[in-house]
Amino acid sequence: MDELDKAILRELQSDVRKTNRDVAAAVGVSPTTALDRTRALRQRGIIQGATLDVNLPAIGRSVQALVAVRVRPPSRRVIEGFRNWVTTLPDILGLYVTTGTEDFILHVAVPDNASLYAFVIDQLTARPEVADVRTSIVYEHLRNTRITPVER
Repeated sequence: MDELDKAILRELQSDVRKTNRDVAAAVGVSPTTALDRTRALRQRGIIQGATLDVNLPAIGRSVQALVAVRVRPPSRRVIEGFRNWVTTLPDILGLYVTTGTEDFILHVAVPDNASLYAFVIDQLTARPEVADVRTSIVYEHLRNTRITPVER
């Protein structure tokens, strides 16, 4: 990535809805050049789409939690089976497959504490492969929406 690619990436990370003309003006190139470079970033897999940031309380999901899950036995079949199942659940915001004590960390968003309890007790611990669950309520979730490329 050269400096122009990095500048375009910075602009799009600040607001993915910026028009091509706005990006071009911000980085000091023609709209054609900005469009060609943006397309190249997509083709190279550097830009992989765009996401919509949803206000969770506004859609009835005001409680977030991180749920650490350990499965047994820790085999590929069990881990992949659990991973595939959990990603279909509507309460899941994110899933991390990890090393260490826990096999998974789930980021969930639910309406209230009773729903969180039901999710953990009725859905997670009902699974025969789930050996242990630890839940932490998220008070605040801040994300870095601007990440800079590492020089290589």
